[in-house]
Amino acid sequence: MVIGASGIGQIATNITPPRLSGAPGEMPFGGMLRSMIDQTSALDAKASDAVSGLLSGKGVEIHDAMIATQKADMAFELALQVRNKAVGAYQQMMGMQF
Repeated sequence: MVIGASGIGQIATNITPPRLSGAPGEMPFGGMLRSMIDQTSALDAKASDAVSGLLSGKGVEIHDAMIATQKADMAFELALQVRNKAVGAYQQMMGMQF
């Protein structure tokens, strides 16, 4: 499939850049982190339920359990990397001299 210049332009116009102002309805960084943690926790609970259902024979398919565990693993890895970047930024700021 070949995408012409008009196709790329159409894709680029559908992308909206994030707003950096404190406009109403915008989630602050702390709220975004809380939301990410809640979603990660929900995916972990769903994966645990899927694995428990698989092991107990409650009609859960193995591929459903594997997909749920992979989603939970990817969400955890993302949260861990965000944490590592935040800690690194904090350490870098603490090392600055004013």
